[in-house]
Amino acid sequence: MDDRTERKRLNYKDKLVLAPMVRIGTLPMRLLALDYGADIVYTEELIDRKLLRSFRRVNDVLGTVDYIDKTDGMVTFRTCPKERDRVVLQIGTCDAERALTVAKMVEQDVAGIDVNMGCPKQFSLVGKMGAALLKEPETAAHILRTLVNNLSISVTCKIRVLPDLDKTIEFCQLMQSTGISAIAIHGRTVDERPQHMNRNEVLKEISKRLSIPVIANGGSKEIQKYSDIIKFKEITGCSSVMLARAAEWNCSIFKKEGLLPMEDVIKSYLKYAVDCDNPPSNTKYCVQNILRDQQESALGKKFLNSQTLEQICDCWDLSEYCRLKRSEFEKNGFLGRSQVSPMRDDEEHTQSNKRKLSEEEDVILMHCAFLRNNYVTDLELPKTILHKWMQTQRKKMPSYNTQQKGKLFRSIVTVDGRKYGSSFWEKNKKWAEQGAALVCLFSLDLVNKKSFIANGNAPS
Repeated sequence: MDDRTERKRLNYKDKLVLAPMVRIGTLPMRLLALDYGADIVYTEELIDRKLLRSFRRVNDVLGTVDYIDKTDGMVTFRTCPKERDRVVLQIGTCDAERALTVAKMVEQDVAGIDVNMGCPKQFSLVGKMGAALLKEPETAAHILRTLVNNLSISVTCKIRVLPDLDKTIEFCQLMQSTGISAIAIHGRTVDERPQHMNRNEVLKEISKRLSIPVIANGGSKEIQKYSDIIKFKEITGCSSVMLARAAEWNCSIFKKEGLLPMEDVIKSYLKYAVDCDNPPSNTKYCVQNILRDQQESALGKKFLNSQTLEQICDCWDLSEYCRLKRSEFEKNGFLGRSQVSPMRDDEEHTQSNKRKLSEEEDVILMHCAFLRNNYVTDLELPKTILHKWMQTQRKKMPSYNTQQKGKLFRSIVTVDGRKYGSSFWEKNKKWAEQGAALVCLFSLDLVNKKSFIANGNAPS
């Protein structure tokens, strides 16, 4: 029996599952959940079209498998061998053939595919994905049946309950008939929110009527400790329990021995974030959801003022760990996002582009990203500061020359006859111009250099 046939037997009975959560269910959090006792971890929802424009690349330095978006060079999905047999990739789709193409792409790297049939967000509904499939049961069943009949790994779906119990059971039984391995059910309707009670009695009735494992979801409001998970499982009568917010707040909820202090959880998460080269913005978002009301503390405020991964780590005395890891990555030839060139996976090509930009145009080029979330008001933006400084100096206003490749942008600003630019490609023209202005401010000593040097943003 080959490895992939063996992996099809992913067992969904009596399991603790990390739910698919937007911006939370990235690799660092999934690995942390597995460390703490989760049996299965779901990725955040990934839209089929986005995955279709990605290519697979083995990252020898990080020890990961990366799926890279061809249009902007960003990582769409990152996974690793540690989670291979326990990670389920959730896709947002409304088309069976498209879903199968995506599933075939990642089949060798994941343990299962889940189809999102419960997301109530307008984006999903307009695209006929997520909860929109609850109103299109035949389409939903066709998608699942296509996947089940053509994949060597498990297939599941995640839904929300319908207002009517009988219609919910009818929908679930139809999905079961497709041959899926399990069904995860959020005990609220599309219109209900966390403040509404989870319909545990509905989950219990469904679990009685289905022969496949039912994974109960939606109980985080009543789950404060591990024993509450067991209680929720008993109340719903379901095979397994899937946690979202309770795990988002403190991932050690999966530990039988009890919750760990918030500080310990954050430190462990940050180490994984560094090891996985997780984007600072995503890392910050996840830590914010752990800190919650502690963001108003002195430590919390210091954290909120951080913008780089090293600065975030410094809040918990892990800046040295971050620096050593970065040095290790660079020594092995991995520099992260700054090496990505639009539409190309050729690092030599990227480096030659950088040399051309700096040599032929005499540009002061720096490794410096513009992170929009770190600027509270427009008055703090680099372009605004630079514009005001030029006015006070009675100099000619800055001029920007922006280059576009695919869906990425990079800009050069000319100030007083000198040219400045960032080596980062940004997602839009405005951000590219802000990045160029930021390099100029740094070069002219108009911003605090300490934070930039700490992140390795020295002139290239």
